Amino acid sequence: MSETAKPDIATCPLHQINAFDPAILQNPYPYFARLRAEAPVWRDPNTGIVSISTYDRIVEANTQPAVFSNDFSAQLRSGSTQAMDPDEAAILSKGFPVTNTLLTADPPVHTRYRKLVSKAFTFKRVEGMADYIAAVAHRLIDGFADRGACEFKSTFANHLPMTVIADALGVPRADMDRFHEWSDAFVAQLGGISDKATRLDAAAKVVAFQHYFVEKIEEKRARPTDDIISDLVHANLAEEGDNRHMDYAELLSIMQQLLVAGNETTAHSLTAGMFFLISNPAQMAKVKADRNLIPGFVEETLRYLSPTNNMWRVATRETSIGGVEIRKGDMVLLRYGSGNRDDAHFPQAEAFDVTRENARTHLAFGAGIHTCIAAPLARKEMNVAFPILLERLKNIRLKPGTTISYSPNILLRGVLELHVEYDKG
Repeated sequence: MSETAKPDIATCPLHQINAFDPAILQNPYPYFARLRAEAPVWRDPNTGIVSISTYDRIVEANTQPAVFSNDFSAQLRSGSTQAMDPDEAAILSKGFPVTNTLLTADPPVHTRYRKLVSKAFTFKRVEGMADYIAAVAHRLIDGFADRGACEFKSTFANHLPMTVIADALGVPRADMDRFHEWSDAFVAQLGGISDKATRLDAAAKVVAFQHYFVEKIEEKRARPTDDIISDLVHANLAEEGDNRHMDYAELLSIMQQLLVAGNETTAHSLTAGMFFLISNPAQMAKVKADRNLIPGFVEETLRYLSPTNNMWRVATRETSIGGVEIRKGDMVLLRYGSGNRDDAHFPQAEAFDVTRENARTHLAFGAGIHTCIAAPLARKEMNVAFPILLERLKNIRLKPGTTISYSPNILLRGVLELHVEYDKG
């Protein structure tokens, strides 16, 4: 094989495949199928990263948080091939330190913060948001319904979850363009950035986010309001044995994660769900004929896309899984997108089927104690939005010449743009 030739995913040895190749990030499923068939738990000799790719093994790892830790941020930084660029460090020094709260924390730290934040996403509270979410959806559609065409993600899918999370946080809708920019910067950092200019831009946006929300924190501290930021600012950690209020670093960490989790993955899921329906006319017909299929369609969309396609863990001790030895300190990649295409759990997993009976058992929100805290809200937004979209956008279809590209991010997966047409009026 020449130095410039790319290996054939279907036939070449696994160790010759670069799992971070942009082509694989665009379509990871042939690679996932190889992993599940040949090495469900696979230590890549080129990187040392251990991939876990079958449904049952992923669940097994997620039920052992003391062994497969979420406190992976330090390991990712120390595993970098180079120290942080001094220009990037100089930008970040103008902001606030990073601390672990939800995504990158383990019990008891994770338990303490999750208990506080979960109050915003109780079943009763989310169920009561249906009419409000519907009103937001209708208002957004009113803005483009008479055009006969739109780019669906930037016109609708981005704005519905961002509006909902902005209102929940208690920040002005007028600032949502900035929230989108900041969310994109966090996503870029999470997925890893090699281009210096992009890294510096993301760092500057992160610092801007921090200073903006510190101002909001102080506003809520002086004048409490009925929203998540105010609740967090005034929350006392005494119930968890820590008689104090959260500091800036803790509050900013939680708000950052809510901004991304409450926006990016739901926007990707809304966009992908529309694309999957358009691409599968028989499934579209079923959903239109029977709106009782909407909840199943939503779960199948989450399974089929897996917006959190992979997630890191770090081994805290020597162990084994699937007969493969795991060393203390090993970086482990839970491949949710692969587990959600595992035929052993989802028969004919490569088919998009809105009537799939076990679709809700997907791993799109993770599993175990780190199951996405905003999952109930994401489900509600999708279940409310899709019936409205299908009713108001008649004969929705892809715009001729449209090509589909996915985000080049190892962790988060989503359709970047979806150009559609529909009948006016």
